[in-house]
Amino acid sequence: MPRYLSLVRIDEKTAPAEGPSPELMQRMGELIEEITKAGVMLDTAGLTPSAQGARVRWAGGELSVTDGPFTESKEVIGGYALMQCKDMAEAIEWTKRFLKVHEDFWTVTCEVREIAEG
Repeated sequence: MPRYLSLVRIDEKTAPAEGPSPELMQRMGELIEEITKAGVMLDTAGLTPSAQGARVRWAGGELSVTDGPFTESKEVIGGYALMQCKDMAEAIEWTKRFLKVHEDFWTVTCEVREIAEG
């Protein structure tokens, strides 16, 4: 079965400074447990805020390193899910369910991509 990576992009301006609410974490935990029991979830994790990260870039034969936060970005990668699904449609359905556990004030976008095997 193909594997899919769902990159979770968040708008850090709409995310609460204190992080996800306990209620959101509860709903997310329940959904992750369901996805795992269904044999779909291979791995998932959230990431620390972009202020604690760095970007390493190669351009024109030169390396550069930029410390976060990345003010030029509207959205940053806030986490990921690695899933094994029968097809893209199934991966999208699980991703929709993940997005719906968030409160209305969050701005979250998931980019779902099939992993190229071989």
